[in-house]
Amino acid sequence: MSAVPAAAAEARIRPAEVALLASVFVVAACGLVYELAAGALASYLLGDSVLQFSTVIGAYLFAMGVGSYLSRFFERQLVAHFLRIELLVGLVGGLMPAALFALHTLAAPSFRFSLYALVLIVGTLVGLEIPLVMRILKRHFRERYALKHLVSQVLTFDYLGALAVSVAFPLLLVPQLGLIRTGVFFGLLNGGVALWALWLFRGELRRLRAHALACAATLALLLAAFAGADRVTSWAEDRFYGDHIVYSETSAYQRVVVTSSQAGVRLFLNGNLQFHSRDEYRYHEALVHPAMAAHGAVRRVLVLGGGDGMAVREVLKHPLVEQVTLVELDPHITRLFAEQPLLRKLNGDALRSGKLTIVNADAFTWLERSTALFDVVIVDFPDPTNFSIGKLYTTSFYQLVDEHLNAGGYAVVQTTSPLIARKSFWTVAATIEATGLTATPYHAHVPSFGEWGFIVASRRPYRAPAALPPGLRFLDADGLPALFRFPPDMARVPAEVNRLSNQVLVQTFEQEWGKVH
Repeated sequence: MSAVPAAAAEARIRPAEVALLASVFVVAACGLVYELAAGALASYLLGDSVLQFSTVIGAYLFAMGVGSYLSRFFERQLVAHFLRIELLVGLVGGLMPAALFALHTLAAPSFRFSLYALVLIVGTLVGLEIPLVMRILKRHFRERYALKHLVSQVLTFDYLGALAVSVAFPLLLVPQLGLIRTGVFFGLLNGGVALWALWLFRGELRRLRAHALACAATLALLLAAFAGADRVTSWAEDRFYGDHIVYSETSAYQRVVVTSSQAGVRLFLNGNLQFHSRDEYRYHEALVHPAMAAHGAVRRVLVLGGGDGMAVREVLKHPLVEQVTLVELDPHITRLFAEQPLLRKLNGDALRSGKLTIVNADAFTWLERSTALFDVVIVDFPDPTNFSIGKLYTTSFYQLVDEHLNAGGYAVVQTTSPLIARKSFWTVAATIEATGLTATPYHAHVPSFGEWGFIVASRRPYRAPAALPPGLRFLDADGLPALFRFPPDMARVPAEVNRLSNQVLVQTFEQEWGKVH
């Protein structure tokens, strides 16, 4: 007679046991999402992704340790405490991306403090979750778990949840939902775990009605936030950028925002201005034509970066050009500038040219694998604000560029401001020279950026061309020599070579540009 009730009891407890282990998977996934979202937002809004991710993750893990330590002081009503913590994690963690966007807009000077305060709060709450789940499992299913089996089971589900999110976050969640909706979605999952716990342990919870109301209120607030995520993003970005936003999207690589006003169209990547339509022609004419015209017989051109098509537009002004290869990491950029009418007008439909081949790939990797040779290579990357971009300004990268140049070819590199970031500019020159190439620096004034620098890299000495393509708005042959003269405040200074092993340029750039913010 006793065997039947025992079997029935085991059958009854199995769903609760599975539910708690599944909640570990969800809890781990949610905790990692909040950590990744905070790191991504910090890198978007503050730059230097390696520094921001490192400090955010470090603060988050420390806070989790604090939370784990504090869990020892929860002795009674463990399920009630777990339920409350889930609601708090869902609410604070789920709304954290939206709150950080708003705080950066409304209170930029205190943004760093707010960022790390929220990271520490969420991390502490997340650190409380797993110890409480383990103790609940041990208390309710004592006969089924030795300590080693309990720890093994819980940590297995914990790590599986982290794995699933680490893959889905950059490939699926952020591109499809955006950062704000991703945070809120996982906040809803935390709320769902709380609701699950409410139902599973409804028989032992005190103040069941109050807990049910708390779950309902939290889930209702998060659902409203999920529905209004686009409005929050638009409001924050409208205030941040000042102009009307005509396009905004978070790709797997960056936040892309295009604004429009009476003054013109602007492109921002991760909050950094890439061009303003009122004066971008100055930048792109200076980038392309000194090298192209000096070569004299350019047929094959490689453009690295420059997915907006502006540099390609200038390249196509040289009639002898037969083939242009554009290597741009982010397909969102090339698709946007090939399809959006306002932007197609700016680049003159250059991205639809029959002479152009678009390759969406990492430039470093593509150069390593390709065997093609070119007469001119145009390097139009963003400034070296982090190590992932900084690798594209190293001796290793410029050696790859050299391998793809024909014997008489030229490469030209956009090289930040020689006035504001003087040492950074000359670091790039020293790095190019360290590969055995000749570095010929020059500069041009672009009102949206100030004084901006470029460097021609070649095996043969550079000679300024006697003629340029017709119809240019900024450059002419008579004024070209002035671009190669540097006044004393931009003259060469000693600079270290930038290598993959040291990445000194990223640190120097951050120090120099940090002084003007």
